[in-house]
Amino acid sequence: MKKILWFNEIGIKDVNIVGGKNASLGEMYQNLTKHGVLIPNGFAITADAYWHFLESAKIKEKIKEILKDFNKKDLVSKGTLIRGTILNADFPKDLKEEIISAYKKLSSESKKKNIDVAVRSSATAEDAPDASFAGQQESYLNIKGEKELLLACKRCMSSLFTDRSISYRLDKKISLFDVALSVCVQKMVRSDKASAGVMFTLDPESGFKNVIVINGAYGLGENIVKGRVIPDEFCVHKELLKRGFKPIVGKTLGKKENALIYTDNLSSPTANIKVSEEKRNTFVLDDKEILELAKFGLAIDEHYKRPMDIEWAKDGDDNKLYIVQARPETIHKKENEKVFSEYYLAKKGEVLLEGAAIGSKIGQGKVQLILDVKNIEEFNEGDILVTTITDPDWEPVMRKAKAIITDSGGRTCHAAIVSRELGIPCIVGTGRATEILKDHQEITVSCAEGEIGKVYKGLLPIKTRKIDLTNLKKTRTKIMMNIGVPLEAFALTTIPNDGVGLAREEFIIANSIKVHPKALLKYPNLKDKQAKEKIAEITKGYKDKSEFFIDQLAWGMGRIAAAFYPNDVIVRTSDFKTNEYASLIGGREFEPKESNPMIGWRGASRYYDEKYKDAFIMECKAFKKLREEMGFTNVKIMIPFCRTPEEGKKVLSIMKEHGLERGKDKLEVYVMVEIPSNVILADQFAKIFDGFSIGTNDLTQLALGVDRDSSIVAHVYDERNEAVKTLVKQAIEIAHKNKIKIGICGDAPSTFPDFAQFLIDNKIDSLSLSPDAVFKTTLEILKKEK
Repeated sequence: MKKILWFNEIGIKDVNIVGGKNASLGEMYQNLTKHGVLIPNGFAITADAYWHFLESAKIKEKIKEILKDFNKKDLVSKGTLIRGTILNADFPKDLKEEIISAYKKLSSESKKKNIDVAVRSSATAEDAPDASFAGQQESYLNIKGEKELLLACKRCMSSLFTDRSISYRLDKKISLFDVALSVCVQKMVRSDKASAGVMFTLDPESGFKNVIVINGAYGLGENIVKGRVIPDEFCVHKELLKRGFKPIVGKTLGKKENALIYTDNLSSPTANIKVSEEKRNTFVLDDKEILELAKFGLAIDEHYKRPMDIEWAKDGDDNKLYIVQARPETIHKKENEKVFSEYYLAKKGEVLLEGAAIGSKIGQGKVQLILDVKNIEEFNEGDILVTTITDPDWEPVMRKAKAIITDSGGRTCHAAIVSRELGIPCIVGTGRATEILKDHQEITVSCAEGEIGKVYKGLLPIKTRKIDLTNLKKTRTKIMMNIGVPLEAFALTTIPNDGVGLAREEFIIANSIKVHPKALLKYPNLKDKQAKEKIAEITKGYKDKSEFFIDQLAWGMGRIAAAFYPNDVIVRTSDFKTNEYASLIGGREFEPKESNPMIGWRGASRYYDEKYKDAFIMECKAFKKLREEMGFTNVKIMIPFCRTPEEGKKVLSIMKEHGLERGKDKLEVYVMVEIPSNVILADQFAKIFDGFSIGTNDLTQLALGVDRDSSIVAHVYDERNEAVKTLVKQAIEIAHKNKIKIGICGDAPSTFPDFAQFLIDNKIDSLSLSPDAVFKTTLEILKKEK
């Protein structure tokens, strides 16, 4: 029946006495401070004190009378009346004296007369954990002095009857008198002079549990909690953090335009001020602080044995990091269901267009024609993108589309590859989509009817059949995934897999770096002034522009490696063609014009060329950081478009010079088998590489002499052609003879079940598939293996 309890007197079992917020602070103060987690001291004004106040002031019955015959129409008027009743009542003398006595003791500990404190609400109920009430009641910061403290406590208690709190309890069918209000009084961390934010011990978007995500901004943390600023974001891998590495797998600079600071105005103790441009362009935490905070989060997560939502603050006076609140994370409390969704149309309609189907989903919506990449900002999220053809510059808008339709391209064009990665239905090579389809026209895009994709007039009814994969057996053949977009990686881990058979650097370079690597290396001497201005904006905070490239590439690859750790993640080094490199910012100064870039200066031939070698060395440095500093030794490196063994030896020599030696620290280096010479000379390639990965896209193109981007000869392009299958079979046999691993990362097994069966018959070690093809292909392989 105590009215005041200190943090060292309470724990998580005392939710009904002091509310979830106070109970959690007490639990951490008692158990985690001894392990180095810093938590400012404080005390709780208990739920008993709340009831004592209501009864002593004789306002409990008044509140009950106000709430009699309550309905939602009365919410505003009755809520205002109750809050006024509480604020106008006096605390009983004994309670007032106990609060003041505790405040004096807290001030004395800090060697101050009147310490500044945070006063927060901590709701409690017999049947509802405090996590359910998060954000429903008020908090008051920078409270100093006895009079101000008593008023803030009373305002917290009255906030149990804010409009949103009353409405929430009614929606949850919780009696308005089943909940009491405990108050947290805690020593204030002077984050107004530094920074503050929130930390989740899982990825809050996907629910992926093996990372810690930290958001931070300047000033008090309320700006982030209430969504007033775009904060910095940091992501750290848990397992490798435990093992002593520095596994920061993401750093995103936020705008942080405002900072919430203290004022001398007692009626309004905090105010927002503008943040200088220099500070906006600087991260609020350095790497050492990010890792320290992540360790705090890890300790809290392991203590509670569940994902947590944590508030942190950095004190500008002592420059230390503190935890000021922690509650269970509840959004992702349910595990992702392991089901495979199969789509089909309940009713067919008029077919407007046909083309090659990418994926197996159905999308529908309004057409939006975008013919020039300069106009992609006009695209409305949720519409269907219709264009001639896409390249890496189109990717930001492709993410927003419900479906994509192109005039040109085959199943291995840019639009097809990206659509598979994003799980968006796409139809390529229609020939006349931009002529036939009109802006705002309603259509249905079906890729669920085999190899031919169909565009139907109108919005047709879509049905979904779900297949339970809970008891899905593992295949003898390894099933891996092709991943390009790091931001998608955490969500894709719910798909049963044996790792990543192809992680593409091109997506990271095009979307995160955006700049030609040579333009970063030669930044001071760039001739293109407009490009130089763009680079300055993109690389804010980096004096050495090459460090920007290394960091962004390491973080992007690290995010994918973290998602699938400890399974293998095979990362292919950059494989842009000259025309694609030229489209990067500042790229035109460094790229020749080739009549056929597809078989020009690409892949391995660039890496040892003096005109590009220093750019490849930056890639090597990113891999070295990824494996040695961050700890992701599950990453293997794959060299694309390596025409001869001599080329392979030159590339391996450069890698070794820069700390990437085959066999050292378990480093394996693979080579793509995508040129007929790779098969003809496979015995020689097997002596210098650790594994092969068949790329059917280029192998088919070069075996049949077909331009894979040409819709005119698309009918000839077929991975199932006997010439292609003969080369594939031969490559598998030679790999097995030389006792090295061989897999496939081309799209053929994703697109054609019979080709997947051909690979199984020839005992390939692994298939790397587009994420949306994994379930379907796995079921087919299980049948075949059986």
